[in-house]
Parts: sequence; C-alpha cells; structure tokens
Amino acid sequence: MLFSSIEFLFRFLPVFMLIYLVFPAKYRNFVLLAGSLVFYGVGEPYFVLLLIFSIVVNFCLSRYMFWEPAAPQKNRVRKRKIRRKIALIAALVFDFGILFIFKYWDFAAGTVNQLSGHGILPLLKAALPLGISFYTFQMVSYQVDCYRGTIQNRPGLISFAAYVSMFPQLIAGPIVRYDEVADRMSDRKIRIRHLENGLKLFTLGLGLKVLLANQIGTLWNTIMSAGAGNLHAAVAWLGAFAYSFQIYFDFWGYSMMAIGLGRMLGFRIPQNFDNPYVSRSVSEFWRRWHITLGRWFREYVYFPLGGSRRGGIRTVCNLFVVWALTGLWHGADWNFVLWGLLFFLLLTVEKCSFGKWMEHTKIIGRIYTLAIIPVTWVVFAITDIRQLTAYLGNMFGVHQTKLLVGMTQLVRYLEEYGILLAVCVFFATPFPLRWYHKWKDRWFVVVLLVGVFWFSVYEILVGNNNPFLYFRF
Repeated sequence: MLFSSIEFLFRFLPVFMLIYLVFPAKYRNFVLLAGSLVFYGVGEPYFVLLLIFSIVVNFCLSRYMFWEPAAPQKNRVRKRKIRRKIALIAALVFDFGILFIFKYWDFAAGTVNQLSGHGILPLLKAALPLGISFYTFQMVSYQVDCYRGTIQNRPGLISFAAYVSMFPQLIAGPIVRYDEVADRMSDRKIRIRHLENGLKLFTLGLGLKVLLANQIGTLWNTIMSAGAGNLHAAVAWLGAFAYSFQIYFDFWGYSMMAIGLGRMLGFRIPQNFDNPYVSRSVSEFWRRWHITLGRWFREYVYFPLGGSRRGGIRTVCNLFVVWALTGLWHGADWNFVLWGLLFFLLLTVEKCSFGKWMEHTKIIGRIYTLAIIPVTWVVFAITDIRQLTAYLGNMFGVHQTKLLVGMTQLVRYLEEYGILLAVCVFFATPFPLRWYHKWKDRWFVVVLLVGVFWFSVYEILVGNNNPFLYFRF
C-alpha cells in the first residue's frame, strides 16, 4: 500500500488512527502491530508470513542471548559470552540468509552460470518482499545492540514486533534503531500538537512526492523512451538532472511522510535528509543523503572493521567494503555494484586529496558536487549496462548511434518543464523548509497545506506515474 494512494489516505489511515486513539495507551503497541501487518499484508499477503516468522526468530534469539541457566558462578561469565556469540551469529546468518535468498540468489546464481557456461545453479525467480532490506537492517541493528549491551530494557514480543513492523517506516525506512524509540514503545502520550505537526509534515511529504517527484519523473521517462544512445549531450544532462530531482523528492517525500506519521503515533523517527544538493563535496553529500543508512553502515560495518584508526591502506579497504555493500544493498545488479564502487573511488580521492579544501569553498565545491552527482544517479538508474554506457557516452558527447533527440527537443522540454525544474531547484535548497518552520503555526500555512493535500489527491486520481522508487530496494 502506497502512502500516496486513495486507499491509504481515505481508508486505512482514518480507520487506523481512530482505533489507535480510542484504545487505552497500554494496548497501542498491539494496535500498531495489527495495523502494520494489515498495511503490509494488503500488498504482500504471503510475505507478511515471512515478516512474522523473521520477527519471532529474532525475538527468540535475542532472549536466548540474555538467558541465564543455572551454573556455578565461575562458569557463568564464560558461558554467557559463548551464548551471546552463538545467538548473534545465528541471528546474522538467519537475517542475511533470508535477504540473500530473496534478493541476491538469482544474481549470484546467474553470474556463476554465465561464467561457467552451464546452468550449474538453479534460479529461484522469487518475488522480492517489499521493505526486506530495511526491516532486515533494523533487526540486525537490534541484535548487535543487544550483544553490545546497549539495550538494557528488552521489549516483549508485541513491543518488539511493533518496533520492526511499524508501518510508517516498514517499507522504505528511515532505518530506526531500537534505542531511538525504546522509551516511546513503553510510554507515549498523544497530544493534539503531535497530531497537528505530524499531519503537516505528512502533507508536505505528500506534496514533494506527488507534485514534484512524480511530475519531474515524466521528463526522465520521456527522455529515456527516446533511446539511451540517441540523445544530444544537453538532453542527456537534462534527463540526469530530472532523475536526480525525482529520486530526491520521491525518497525525501516518503521519509517526511514517515516522520509525520510517526509524530501522529507518538514517536520521533529520525531525520533522513539534510539538503544534500547544497553539499560542497561528495563526502558531505553522503552525510546528508539517506542519513540513517549511512549511519547503519558506519556503526555496524565501518567502525567494527577499524574505521580510519588503522592506517591509510586499512581505511581504503574498509571504505571499499562499505561501498561495495552499499551498492549491493540497493539492488542485485551490476549497475548497483558499479554505483557503489564509483562512490568508493570518489570518496577515497576526496579523503586523500582535496575533499576538506572543497568543503571550505562556497561556490566551487557546490558546482563540483552538482556536476558529479547526476552522473552517479544515471549509473544508479539504468540497469542495462549497454544502455548505461550509451547514455553516459551521450552525456560527454560520444554518440554510438544516430542522434535523434537534439536541440529542437531540448527547447520543447524546457518550455514544458522549465517552471517545474525551477521549482525543484528551489525546493532542493534549505529556504522552503526554513520558511515552513518559521511560519508553520500561522493560518496561511494551514490554508496552503490544505491546498497541497487536495491538489495531491487530484494528481493521484488523474495521474499515471505514481511509483515509490525505493520500494524496489
């Protein structure tokens, strides 16, 4: 079920919120769990069983980690350490094993078969469960935090299941650590101002998604439909910028809707974006983009590997591991591997040379970032390697086929989408959000948001382009 759908806006959400607010506070985790399973089950009726099974297994393993059998005092500490390691390893094998089977098996098997020239390994051709990458990372972070001892008050089964399956962030994040919501899981009060502020944030996110991401996405689709190898360089760059805006407002809008829904439910879901397109280096860009994913890899992969504390060569190796995994996390295809390795190269070069200097510039760093990031998004967007090569060639003036989309079409695209592009540029700056936070309690902002909501509903009803790009990850 999409947030930007009539079913969610006018059926699921009103009914769920009514039940959630009417029930006593002590039953709200159960209501949240039931509602989240319904939300997930509408789109994934079979995979909801996989979600429930994963939750139960992880809960049992986390409990086993802290189970204290009768034993002599001198043996308890040693047995406790062994038991915690066994439980953690079992949880990691289970969680990443499920993720590998559904997301990566066919990619790995196909690669092996292609290299060997024989069908050695069978292809499962299994559908990808929605949100599996996100809720897997949440469960893994919970297990690791339990092992480290940073989670002291362990939740019951209902509370743990509600944390993992919480519908605002179940499908596409943000990735929430348990310690960020632990207090609210056991005791949360819903205030009128929470409902009001949450609804405002949700409406803002809905507008970003439907009125900006969906609309600018049609420009990218139009340019791609002309053929990746048939584009003038200017048209190819225009398409790259269009996709850059589409994926930003798509995911930022979703994250803002998730944060708003969390506020309405009494939670504070962490921020996931911080104006990444005003960054002055690629390194800064990734500190501002998909913040919770970057934090997850930093805390659960990069730091345990040694981070930057063990010399330059080890740091580069650690960055390679992190970005190879980051690329694969986004998708089981070679373009995602290339995308991750491209960022590894960029970040390594910046770290070893001009990165810090670039971040202290006001203009040069931003121009550099805005020239690099659209290229990386093209690598991210086009899964067919031949089409990707052709499109990148077009961006830099190398044409493999006859040029069919030239300056005439560019002028037409700019006439049709010029105003929308200008609006996207404006909303990619910090100014709109600053203005909102300054005036959000004034009556004219409420009127504006009402207009945004109903205009978004209208576009949902009449529009044909309403995907969530991050659903496929």
